[in-house]
Amino acid sequence: MKPANPDRVIGAARSWLGTPYHDQASLRGVGCDCLGLARGVWREIVGPEPFPIPPYSRDWGETRPREVLADGARRMMPEITPANAGPGALVLFRMGSRAIAKHVGILTGPGTFLHAYERLGVLEEPLTAPWRRRIAFAFLFPQR
Repeated sequence: MKPANPDRVIGAARSWLGTPYHDQASLRGVGCDCLGLARGVWREIVGPEPFPIPPYSRDWGETRPREVLADGARRMMPEITPANAGPGALVLFRMGSRAIAKHVGILTGPGTFLHAYERLGVLEEPLTAPWRRRIAFAFLFPQR
């Protein structure tokens, strides 16, 4: 599976900037959450989503025996180590030390990322040390 052009991924992701936050939605300019942003970029870069996304909890502190989000990403995207993640990579954040990874972002530069955040919508911001240390998994969008 060949990875998509990172510039194309970043361009698609940036086209969502300013989209309001809406839990479990994925409509550019209308509303999305962090996973909805990734789903929208997938549709633009790769094509139709390969399977429906079941409802999910908003609880970033959720604990489970399985990394559900990472397992789903592995089904359709090449996994890379977080240390090797560069611009265009999809990253999954673990927001609590014992929690599963529940937040999604797309790296846009060596020190920036784009994500959808409650009350703020889709924004691009610095990948500060607190964000960087929460990255648990990284994946590449495949080429269409």
